[in-house]
Amino acid sequence: MNPAERSLRARFAAHKSWGNTLDRAGRTAAARKASHHTRFVVQARELHPDATDEQIDQVVSSLRKAHYAKLALLSAQARRRKRRGEGT
Repeated sequence: MNPAERSLRARFAAHKSWGNTLDRAGRTAAARKASHHTRFVVQARELHPDATDEQIDQVVSSLRKAHYAKLALLSAQARRRKRRGEGT
């Protein structure tokens, strides 16, 4: 199966699955509960157990920004490798 067909099949399956879901909020509740924000708060509190809530908020913001900057870097590198034909 080529990439275009795989993409179309995946899109079809996703739309069909969501079409069969009445309680969308319920379906995504676990993912929202385990959101990245919680992860960053836990990490910030482990790094700085004596910090104030305001300081924790600042650390959480920095950790989140670092996380997304890393994802952006990895994405750019992957796109560059793909353009060069290096694969993944």
